[in-house]
Amino acid sequence: MAHPILARRTLIAAALVAPTVAHAQAPWPDRPVRIVVPYAPGGANDILARLYGARLAERLGQAVVVENRPGAQAIIGTELVARAAPDGYTLLMGASGPMVFNPATYQRLPYETLRDLAPISLLASFPLALVVAKDAPFDGLPALLDFARAHPQRANYGASAASFQLPTELLNQRAGTRFQYVAYRGSADTVNAVANGEITMALVDTGPAAVAYAAGRVRVLAVTAPHRLPAWPEAPTMAELDFPDLTLALWSGLLASAGTPEAVIRRIAAEAAAITAEPAIRERMAALSLEPVGSTPEVFRAVIQRELPLWAEVAQKGGIRLER
Repeated sequence: MAHPILARRTLIAAALVAPTVAHAQAPWPDRPVRIVVPYAPGGANDILARLYGARLAERLGQAVVVENRPGAQAIIGTELVARAAPDGYTLLMGASGPMVFNPATYQRLPYETLRDLAPISLLASFPLALVVAKDAPFDGLPALLDFARAHPQRANYGASAASFQLPTELLNQRAGTRFQYVAYRGSADTVNAVANGEITMALVDTGPAAVAYAAGRVRVLAVTAPHRLPAWPEAPTMAELDFPDLTLALWSGLLASAGTPEAVIRRIAAEAAAITAEPAIRERMAALSLEPVGSTPEVFRAVIQRELPLWAEVAQKGGIRLER
């Protein structure tokens, strides 16, 4: 049996230490959380951040603030989170652009995706649609590719970021074409250029394509989805057209600074998955032409690990290298 005096001293010491330990191990979150969006307000990633931020605030019992830090192909906002304290209070709404396409195209970046960031949950994905002008003389993708092979000096495409440029370069490499790249500021501008006949075609996100399609300004010749899309049942998949490598999607998900406690990562991932399953959230995503996902950290990490070397190879073969 312990000596009475020693036992009493032990209890006193424990009482003195307990508040400090409790404070150090305070459950997350005990203060507001911010979600950094490396894009301007109004885009799909900003809308997603605000949708999830509002629901996370309700479920966590803490304020969740969305902070837009646009610029430099999403590098500014991404670097901010990569350098933030790994405590789970600064999250990133990370899209495939800064996560897997920037590393493929930029000579130097102030972050390394899987070294400096911890994947939490893949929230949403969307395929691309290959569009041409409504009156373009192509009855399908084979006819478009035949034209491009016969007239390489007249065949071009538009893209507003590497996340659209590299998939089109992958098509060039697989189809033996040489569509020339023309830069645009955004997907809406790119689709307008296609509709006006300024460029031959574009692989763009389904949202802007759907708007121009509904207005009767473009036709959709193919989609990169694994199955035909209800919006364009007449448009075959790339796999149907013998380009299985072009079955791909762009995506958005939540990430934290590397070193964030595993328990915090798991908690956010579980909350994100639960939010993704909500009918109201899924309906809102459908209106944005997004496919709900809500993955585990392991699944999200595996997607990034798989895509990093793929797009690096495409960029290398296409001679695409950017300087900051």
